[in-house]
Parts: sequence; C-alpha cells; structure tokens
Amino acid sequence: MGSRPDFSFIAKLMADSSRASMLDALLGLDGLPATELARKANISLQTASGHLTKLVEGNLVSVEKHGRHRYFRLASADVAQAIEALTVIAPPARINSLTDSSRAKKNKIARTCYDHLAGKLGVSITEAFAEKGYLLEDADDFLVTDNGEKFFYHFGIDIEVLRKKRRHFARKCLDWSERRYHLAGSLGNAVLVQLFDLGWIEKLPDRAVKITKRGESGLYETLGICITNDCL
Repeated sequence: MGSRPDFSFIAKLMADSSRASMLDALLGLDGLPATELARKANISLQTASGHLTKLVEGNLVSVEKHGRHRYFRLASADVAQAIEALTVIAPPARINSLTDSSRAKKNKIARTCYDHLAGKLGVSITEAFAEKGYLLEDADDFLVTDNGEKFFYHFGIDIEVLRKKRRHFARKCLDWSERRYHLAGSLGNAVLVQLFDLGWIEKLPDRAVKITKRGESGLYETLGICITNDCL
C-alpha cells in the first residue's frame, strides 16, 4: 500500500456479517445499547461485546456512558457515508417474509441515513432544491445559490451557522435505493430536523420515516413534491 491509507483494515472490520448488521443498525442517529445490537445481529451479548470492542478500537463506533449504561453510535458522518456507499454496490437484501417486504418498501420511500433524509423522499427533495435553483451540483458537494440562501432562511434554517460547523456543509450522498444523490452534511441534517419540527414527517421503526398529512400538503405547496397519491 505504500503511503496510502490501509483501507483493508477497515474492510476487514466491516466484512464480518454480525459487525455489518450492527453497523447497519447504527445508521440511525440514536445510540443503541449492546443488548439491542446483539438482538439485531442475532448473536449473544458476549459475542456482541467482543465485536463492539473491535469496532470502537477501529474508530468506526464510539461509546458513551450514561450511569451504568453504555450506548454505541457510529463514530462520524464519514463512517455513515462509507456504509451507504458500500450498500449501493451490495447485492439486494433477501426478502423472507411479508414483514421484510413491508419494511423494505417503507425504507425505500423515506428513511434516515445517519442524520439526514434518504430514500425516494430524500432524493425528491434534493432534486426539487436543484430544479428551483436553490442548489447546484459540484464534484462532491452541493452549492447553495443566493436564491437558496433566501429560501432556507425563510424555511427556518440559518445557513451561516451551518457553515461554521466542523463538518461537511452540503455533501452529496449516493442513495442506495434510488441510485441518485440526496443531501447530506450539516445542511442535510438541518432539513431533516426542520421537517420533524414542522410535523411533516414522523419516525417509524428501523429508520423508516412516515410523511404526515401536513407533510404531504407542505411538500407539495413548498417544493411541488408528491410522494403519495394522497397529495394530488
């Protein structure tokens, strides 16, 4: 490898199916205890603890202590984006039941990808921003136009505050289900938070997101987006 970073080390950490299941579960922003991650990976708590130790030592996962409890999270947005990028080239998940089928459909419509919105809704919102001239595509990021700054200000998002954060501002993230880009970074997170605050979307289990009746109207009136037939 010479002077290049040794990505094989990270690839080996992710390659184990149990660790991969736990990393996928942590794509949601909320921290999870080892017991919940063990359940999602279908392994014992002792085995899960060993895997989590390796993930923490490899800087893929961080751990926070709250009293006697420990909660695990992805170490950064970069880790989340790496997982999402691998998901794009991964084979489709097996559907073994009606529950699996229903979960897959909900996640394809709208889901969280770490701290921003993904799925058909996330891509549709991003493309609407671009079509209305609020965003422009660059190599790896989106650029906010003057009209975009005005829009986001009236939408309740302070662009200047977001630019000062020590992270990517408006990152392009390739959506694994839509095969098109959705908005990530601090701006993507701000849009997600605002949609929750407006009551336009609600959380569902397994990172899925539900568009509310208010959201159907708001998205159509503000951005011309209609994900379901109910808003027509």
